[in-house]
Amino acid sequence: MESATHIRLLLWKAGKAIEKVDRASIAGTGLHVSDFTIMEALLHKGPLPINTIGNKVLLTSGSMTAAVNRLEKKGLVARIQDPADGRCYYVHLTKLGAKTIKKAYTKHARNLDKVAEVLTARERDELSRLLKKIGRHAEKIQPD
Repeated sequence: MESATHIRLLLWKAGKAIEKVDRASIAGTGLHVSDFTIMEALLHKGPLPINTIGNKVLLTSGSMTAAVNRLEKKGLVARIQDPADGRCYYVHLTKLGAKTIKKAYTKHARNLDKVAEVLTARERDELSRLLKKIGRHAEKIQPD
């Protein structure tokens, strides 16, 4: 039986190898990693408040503001004030932003498919199930 420390090492090494492919793939789209992740969230979730995006893509509020300002300056996103709460602004993709991220995401997804092509469909499903299981369990653990 594999030890927990060895499993953690395997997860870390696999994660680093996949992250290397992920970052190189995103760099190949011409977008910054943070810009790509923000635009990808908007592509799949629709317009969102800035703080919600930050929580989803793991960026601080300061980093989010800088990234949204950068994307807005390029015409890729726009802020829309929430009519029900004037203090809240939603970020949405512009037509140019949607076109840009759709093209970039398609290319990126193909590159990540290359990582997973070594696994059969059954193995992919099993790996996903096991990673979710161990992740949910780890979230409940309180270290000594």
